[in-house]
Amino acid sequence: MEPSYIFLTMAVTLLSMPATGFGQGTTRVGFYSKTCPRAESIVKSTVESHFRSNPAIAPGLLRMHFHDCFVNGCDGSVLIDGPNTERKAVQNSLLRGFDVIDKAKAKLEAACPGVVSCADILALAARDSVVLTKGINWKVPTGRRDGKVSLQSDAAKLPGFTDSIESQKQQFARFGLNTQDLVTLVGGHTIGTAACLVFNYRLNNFTNGGPDPTINPSFLPQLRSLCPQNGNNFQRVDLDTGSANKFDTSFFTNLKNGRGVLESDQKLWTDASTRTFVQQFLGEKGVRKLNFGKEFAKSMVKMSNIGVKTGSNSEIRRVCSAIN
Repeated sequence: MEPSYIFLTMAVTLLSMPATGFGQGTTRVGFYSKTCPRAESIVKSTVESHFRSNPAIAPGLLRMHFHDCFVNGCDGSVLIDGPNTERKAVQNSLLRGFDVIDKAKAKLEAACPGVVSCADILALAARDSVVLTKGINWKVPTGRRDGKVSLQSDAAKLPGFTDSIESQKQQFARFGLNTQDLVTLVGGHTIGTAACLVFNYRLNNFTNGGPDPTINPSFLPQLRSLCPQNGNNFQRVDLDTGSANKFDTSFFTNLKNGRGVLESDQKLWTDASTRTFVQQFLGEKGVRKLNFGKEFAKSMVKMSNIGVKTGSNSEIRRVCSAIN
């Protein structure tokens, strides 16, 4: 990957002009430049402070932004607490970083009350998390408003760890995201961990009582030692073995070598329609090389504009965990 903390100046329409989401509203870079000029720096300093004491907060915030956007758009609805909300769904039970968003929101309310949305805080925090793990920097279009609806049942729309590539492509296509966006955004698993409970079925009883044949035989003992049968299902394992705290392309190298932890991740290599993009990110001979950092930034901008809310179906929440 290119040197750490690259600043991406992208002369593309997505960032140089207002970005139109796969929904109702629009966002633009510098939305708070007059109404709350310190907005981005406040979010950044808050994320940095928490990251210093707990680096696991970075992948947690990135994942939370993804889970927010893929359920009724990027509207901060995953942050709302209460019975039967998205936050209570099993798919969101292991999300981390709510306290970071709450702390940033409290600071922003003190600096410029009622101005910065929780949805924008989450989008900014996701970008800052990538930078802190030595990934690329990019300009985040802002101007999202917060949704007023959060239903536990809606979390069923999230992609699952057993999904086929065809199913994943269909789910991404619903939001205007193509196959390259799918591979790129799943590449965010270069940082972070997964609980044993979401992949231990691959280790022993996948087919005819044996392991998933797509797992490299030399990798299997390592996974079994980390997640033994009848062990702690909540034990966390690196998704990018050997480089879990650095935003780089080694995640794709691991997929090529049969060392993907999640079934849905490993399928990016075993399925021909997605393998080409993995090869491009790895710069393999015979394929057009793609810069993972730059492509990740572009795909994140596209994703972060899914279902942007406006008007009476939205608000600027004063507390991210509760509807005003």
